[in-house]
Amino acid sequence: MKLTVQTFLTLDGVMQAPGGTEEDPSGEFTHGGWQAPFPDPDVGEFVTELNSHASAFVFGRRTFDIFRGHWPDYTDPNDPIATAINTRPKYVASTTLGVADARWRGEHPDTAHLLSGDVVAAVRALKDEPGDELQIWGSGNLLETLLQHDLVDRFRLMTFPLTLGSGRRLFNHGLRPATMRPVDLSVTDLGVVLATYEPAGPVQHGQM
Repeated sequence: MKLTVQTFLTLDGVMQAPGGTEEDPSGEFTHGGWQAPFPDPDVGEFVTELNSHASAFVFGRRTFDIFRGHWPDYTDPNDPIATAINTRPKYVASTTLGVADARWRGEHPDTAHLLSGDVVAAVRALKDEPGDELQIWGSGNLLETLLQHDLVDRFRLMTFPLTLGSGRRLFNHGLRPATMRPVDLSVTDLGVVLATYEPAGPVQHGQM
């Protein structure tokens, strides 16, 4: 499977708590719910399409709890996003959850699994399994670790036209310099940039 990143971003790269004020207030973040004023149907269609490629999901503990608290309540079989998230395998990387605690709510409790031990090795092993995509949503701490080990195969970035000046960012200090190859790019009527990138090797240097 390819490991793909899907995330909502601000222009200054913040990915923290797009969905609600209480979603993730860590680090005294006060801008939770910044995505809500942009009810963009094109973003919804984009998310629906990319979820159709998910063979499995991998989450950090916080994002797992957010998803587990929300999606099991949506059981309409005609909802492709809820169906994908609720029925396909989910792997959570956590040092505080026990195996018995890493269960999904609702009709599919055994679709969730705990990744223990070396998370990098565990994700590499998941990538070796058959399937289309192993998708990661949110999960900033886990994602930072995976980026440091060059494990991400594709980025789908939904960048909204606002800046916040604080909050957890997608790309932080300490990551390896890398170039990206644009695969697809479009802009919605509300100004959200929908961009897909794939890693394209190390940064080259020259003189202008």
